[in-house]
Amino acid sequence: MRTADSRGGQARLTAPGMALLLALLLATGAQAQGTPSTRFDANVTLQGQALLLNGAGTRYKAVFRVYDMGLYTTRRVATPAELLALPGAKRLQFVALRELPGTDLGRLFIKGLSDNARPDEMNRHLPSMTRFIEIFSGRSKLMPGDSFAMDFVPGKGTQFFIAGQPQGTPVGDDEFFRLVLRIWFGERPADHLLRDALLGVAPRVELR
Repeated sequence: MRTADSRGGQARLTAPGMALLLALLLATGAQAQGTPSTRFDANVTLQGQALLLNGAGTRYKAVFRVYDMGLYTTRRVATPAELLALPGAKRLQFVALRELPGTDLGRLFIKGLSDNARPDEMNRHLPSMTRFIEIFSGRSKLMPGDSFAMDFVPGKGTQFFIAGQPQGTPVGDDEFFRLVLRIWFGERPADHLLRDALLGVAPRVELR
């Protein structure tokens, strides 16, 4: 709601009006998330284990679409805690929506790791994180439509793929992959709307 300013007749928003405007802006942002342009398979098989598409969404940086992403799990989960506690194989599937320099992408992922992990956790998995950077730094850039993925198989580790081709051998253990998941599902996720889309839950808008 607006009221007139007695000093100059200028309209200003009241507290309820500000709350309504904020809610509309949040709702608009949620709507912008929308359905990703990439059509992800509803089901995949990883090392003989059937996985289902838990959710899919788009990573935005400001107003720019960066990549589409799909989360595959053995059963549906709706919270980060459920996902991080879920045993079994998992897949993170990505499709680039703009030109992505390989080195920049690797550094962004490592930043996401450091934003959601303790220093001792980072130090424990330094070799795996170094490999993480090397894989993407080995590509000068990813172009729109290029795909990449991260597959986790218990007891084997995390396998990275670019354009469907495995990049070396699997790295890390269960804890390392949980750190990778926390890039998008930790306390400081890369994109809150993308997190909600991957978990298949509607963004929450609260009026105060």
